Amino acid sequence: MNPLTPVLVGVSQILERGFDPDAVREPIDLMLTAAKAAAVDSQSSDIIAAIDSVRVVRGIWRYKQPAGYLAQALGLDKPELVGTPFGGNSVQALVSQTALDILAGEIEVALVVGAEVGNTQAKLAKLGQTMTYRETEGPYDKMLGEEVPMSCEAEKVRGVAQPIQMYPMFENAIRHARGESIADHRDRIAKLWSGFSAVAAQNPTAWIQKEVSPEEIKTASASNRMVSFPYPKLMNSNSAVDMGAALLMTSVEKARALGIPESQWVYPWSGANAHDTYAVSNRANLHSSPAIRHAGNKALLLAGVTVAQLDRVDVYSCFPSAVQVAVAELGLDDTKPLTITGGLTFGGGPLNNYVMHSIAKMVELSRLHPSEIGLITANGGYLTKHAFGVYSATAPAQDFQFADVQDAVDAEPTRTVLQDYDGPATVESYTVMYGPEG
Repeated sequence: MNPLTPVLVGVSQILERGFDPDAVREPIDLMLTAAKAAAVDSQSSDIIAAIDSVRVVRGIWRYKQPAGYLAQALGLDKPELVGTPFGGNSVQALVSQTALDILAGEIEVALVVGAEVGNTQAKLAKLGQTMTYRETEGPYDKMLGEEVPMSCEAEKVRGVAQPIQMYPMFENAIRHARGESIADHRDRIAKLWSGFSAVAAQNPTAWIQKEVSPEEIKTASASNRMVSFPYPKLMNSNSAVDMGAALLMTSVEKARALGIPESQWVYPWSGANAHDTYAVSNRANLHSSPAIRHAGNKALLLAGVTVAQLDRVDVYSCFPSAVQVAVAELGLDDTKPLTITGGLTFGGGPLNNYVMHSIAKMVELSRLHPSEIGLITANGGYLTKHAFGVYSATAPAQDFQFADVQDAVDAEPTRTVLQDYDGPATVESYTVMYGPEG
């Protein structure tokens, strides 16, 4: 085996349910706690001192550059400080890039970390207070990725630029493409989401640890108000969570030098990235994703596995439409679990950092079942930016493999927005937005 083969050696997930307005924990506090917990998980007392790259996934917090604060708090000696743009794809994309950097010998030990405190922020707001943040110096040494507008001018002018608008429109487009009635469609997606809750009920690091029936999920109520048709609250990502997670990555050579037992090792076998058109209006339709199809299948091809050989998957699940599109594009078996955490509604939806939790869970499960193979999917924007990773505790037969398949996606049909068009038109999809009282 190549001594620079990348491996995940330490993971952690932090959930903080308590709230004290006089002792508020910031996102950076959860990041620090998660980093230390991941080091404990690695079973190496020397790994923190060996970290030479601190990589923070962007959150909705207001820090300029939290990596430097974390490095100082951990007592690190001038490590590389790396950040990412917004996007639910960022964690998997960052893990793939980190694997490449380790394989190339550019870094030895990376801390990948992120956190959100949406629950605390919501409770502070009810008290008429706002979160205060420590001052952190910037900029990063390196940004992996860039911020890109996710809407065209025509969408902005019409006020269509929120996930709770776009994903319900994808959902209604899926219903139309399948030829379903509103009632049959609602029943089907409620059953799908109930399955996610069943996984969360068995996951000790899930935010909502109870199984919710399809009937309760699909029925609007005082605790499950309608948000945007056809989605009530229980079909939306749950960002009112205080959650942090961390991953420690290194090479097999360095892992041995640090005394990390092989029982803690999990290998990233492959990764792939791509994006659909940044503006939803430019897509060929509203119920498919060429980027998921090309990038997801490429990740599997590079790993030398088929969908049928996967033992577990975690499909990015901000809304039911995102899951259904991925299932269709990759040919996943939706009679089997599509999540290992419970998803962003029930497992918890700490915005861009959710996939840190799904990868941490994948590592935990892979250690228990070393011969098995898992797939992580990640999605950012409006079903826009996509990243995939294949993992196993079994060493890969080759070096870590990665591909960006954007050229293949760009060759797919797209459409041009005609802002000044006046004439016959076809309604492709729609949604109805509801107020705070449902």
